[in-house]
Amino acid sequence: MKVLFTYDYGKEKMDSIRALGYEVEIIDEGRFTPEQVPYDSEVMCCYNPFDRLDITKFPNLKLIQLSSIGFDFIPKEDILNKSITLSNNRGGYSIPMGEWIVMNLLMLSRKAVKFWDNKKEKKWKLDSKLTELYGKTVTFLGTGTISSEAAKRLQGFEMNVVGVNTKGTDTLYFDKVYALEEVKTAIEQADYLVMVLPFTERTNHFLDKEKLSWMKNTAMLINVSRGNVIDEVALTEALKSKTIAGAALDVFEEEPLSSESELWEMDNVFISPHNSWISEQRDNRRFNLIYENLKAFIQNKPLKNVVDIKRGY
Repeated sequence: MKVLFTYDYGKEKMDSIRALGYEVEIIDEGRFTPEQVPYDSEVMCCYNPFDRLDITKFPNLKLIQLSSIGFDFIPKEDILNKSITLSNNRGGYSIPMGEWIVMNLLMLSRKAVKFWDNKKEKKWKLDSKLTELYGKTVTFLGTGTISSEAAKRLQGFEMNVVGVNTKGTDTLYFDKVYALEEVKTAIEQADYLVMVLPFTERTNHFLDKEKLSWMKNTAMLINVSRGNVIDEVALTEALKSKTIAGAALDVFEEEPLSSESELWEMDNVFISPHNSWISEQRDNRRFNLIYENLKAFIQNKPLKNVVDIKRGY
């Protein structure tokens, strides 16, 4: 069975795939030409080569294993029409993203960016309006693996950890989980609102002008999901008018974020370049999932992280 990788994980790891019984082909996802693609592959392990790689030309492709969590960029209809199984990397980046959320809760509450700016200007200025995380409510819209890793790490801060999922299903590390129909209640009580929803047609601009108005004017927003789950125009206006107190944003509707965006100039906004998932362990975790799924696939056993393309997660 032939497997196509668009990223080289190194000789030792690739040899372990060959030891499973695969013939391994490797092309560089960022540099390959269409002529280099082995279209007789039955499995493909990749991130996003789909702008230069035609899925319809693979006569025997049975499995696509993504190294990403999101899959809004895939050619959905082609994959559905060819009955190709799609698996993602759900959980693979949850630990660093959980840590990123905790970091930004602390940075927002302790105004770390402001002090950093003061340091660059050699300005010694006391600020008496800092807040604690202790006793505050953090609401996660979405209670998947990223939220769970963050919630686990927040136990020692003695916060009130609230979640929202479709049916209000109880989730480990959450003090209270609301159903989606109760989202207004969950948002209204939040001192910190964390967006961790998967991006689907239903969640496009989920946090819109109306839902932003439900937030306390002292509340802070964190987004590590997809930029499109928030109406960015409405968010910009809410931040400008101080309807909400601040935000930490790792994702945006258009990336890279335009230099013309007003968000760059706001002193109550922390921006990072879709970077929350990065850590020195990312390749190891990615490869471990790939190995386990390729082992299961060749042995005709159930796969991990098979996604429902029509549902969007």
